[in-house]
Amino acid sequence: MVSQARLPEPGQVVTGAEAVVWSLVAEGVEVVFGYPGGAILPTYDALFRIGEPRHVLVRHEQGAAHMAEGYARASGKVGVCVATSGPGATNLVTGLASAYMDSVPVVAITGQVPTALIGRDAFQESDVCGITMPITKHNYLVRDAGDIPRVIHEAFHLARSGRPGPVLVDLPKDVANASLRWAPYPPPLDLPGYRPTLDGHPRQIEQAARLIEEASRPVLYVGGGVIASGAQAQVQELAERAHLPVVMTLMGLGALPGRHPLSLGMLGMHGAAYANYAVSQADLLIAVGARFDDRVTGDVKRFAAKARKIHIDVDPAEIGKNVPVDVPIVGDARRVLQELVRLVAPGRRDAWWEQIRAWQESFPLVYERRAPYIAPQDVVVQLDALTAGEAVVVTDVGQHQMWVAQFYRFQAPRLNVTSGGLGAMGFGLPAAIGARLAVSDRPVVAVLGDGGLLMTVQELATAADLGLPLPIVVLNNYALGMVKQWQGIFYQGRFSHSLLPARTDLVAVARGFGVPGRRVERPEELTEALAQALAAPGPYLLDVQVDPDAQVMPMVPPGGAIDEMIGVKGRQA
Repeated sequence: MVSQARLPEPGQVVTGAEAVVWSLVAEGVEVVFGYPGGAILPTYDALFRIGEPRHVLVRHEQGAAHMAEGYARASGKVGVCVATSGPGATNLVTGLASAYMDSVPVVAITGQVPTALIGRDAFQESDVCGITMPITKHNYLVRDAGDIPRVIHEAFHLARSGRPGPVLVDLPKDVANASLRWAPYPPPLDLPGYRPTLDGHPRQIEQAARLIEEASRPVLYVGGGVIASGAQAQVQELAERAHLPVVMTLMGLGALPGRHPLSLGMLGMHGAAYANYAVSQADLLIAVGARFDDRVTGDVKRFAAKARKIHIDVDPAEIGKNVPVDVPIVGDARRVLQELVRLVAPGRRDAWWEQIRAWQESFPLVYERRAPYIAPQDVVVQLDALTAGEAVVVTDVGQHQMWVAQFYRFQAPRLNVTSGGLGAMGFGLPAAIGARLAVSDRPVVAVLGDGGLLMTVQELATAADLGLPLPIVVLNNYALGMVKQWQGIFYQGRFSHSLLPARTDLVAVARGFGVPGRRVERPEELTEALAQALAAPGPYLLDVQVDPDAQVMPMVPPGGAIDEMIGVKGRQA
């Protein structure tokens, strides 16, 4: 919150649009991402006259939503996007759905046709509240300008509290132009029925502590809820105290440093074989801030079948939704783990770790190098080495996303910025721009596939406008790589429309938007090219020509158990 001295005097008459902007200022918003249009023009005029928050002009509203996501995922703050009515509002939908699936705090403000025209098929009208109802935590259609400060304050409170998520505020043009008397901000909150449970039940936490002490083969299974609650220190303390192996979901990577000796990395469909074997042989699974996603569990009936299960989650709807649990604990991950750590006695599990180390030695994450190609995994490994696992790495969706998850060892939370639950192609470039604006004290790198880049390629113009340092590394295999991989394995090599044969010159495309770059074709060029991109003073695109037939392995076939992987390399134990 900002000082009331910066805001209008109580009783001062302001327009609804000005109230929106002053409310954003009051919430401490530093930057909004948006695109103007007719119904939202009063708000844009107020932004111009008030002069804050900073506005970033995107080239498509989808980019605004993904930039707000990237900003929020990298910083933990609420990301804000703005669009006009009708197509402007509907273009936000993919980003809002992505934020909803991954519990990312975003507030979207959309213009709407005047209230007298709502429901009359007016020009650029759409029922954006109805459209976004299943993909937002809450949404508002504001009909009275006097409600605006309260609604904006509630929207931010809902977006960042409990299980975070996106909230949409739809603002008819006549409401934006109406007048109100400004009152001291924030108005008091009264949200009957919305009181998230943050403290776990003491007896359930005691039971969880007892099961951990009794277990001989426990595994700590960590998801994005740990990062959302800021519980990484408690995760590490519990793991070290009880000598627990830690597996992480895609969204949980970085909750325990990737180089920590207790980290087994990612589990699930493209997880490490030893992580999946550990979960499959565990006698106790402690799930924290994870939702038993199908990409994690595979055949849910055979997932951790030998284990009793503890599930800690702030959202009670997640408990037992996909997997029955023995000890349900509803509460904030950080608060619950603080209590759990206090109750768990220190312990060693040397026999269990001896087995896990044997799996790690026998079935390491490995990949193939085929001359004369660049192995895409080598790009990630070298990026990890050059940045010591300390960069914010923003990915799009597909093979490159999984290679980053496997081979970049994230040393802290909020370094892995990716669209996990929705898997939205086109996310990577705009989300990287948002993350770059949120983070100034460490490198931010976009690692993209050629297919995903081309979905939102126009945001290169936004990156050029901003001029911020942003290496954009494209693992270019001239294909929709993951689709092609599935077609190769499950559709007998019938590559139906998954190849991108146009041979688009990405360096020329980037140059056309004002972003310099270079093509990398030989393995011996790679390290120097990555260093050049990391040192560039502005956005810089590397078009890395990678092995077109490289695959993401190991892989759990759809419907399989997670210990039934294909492509597991290494010495058979």
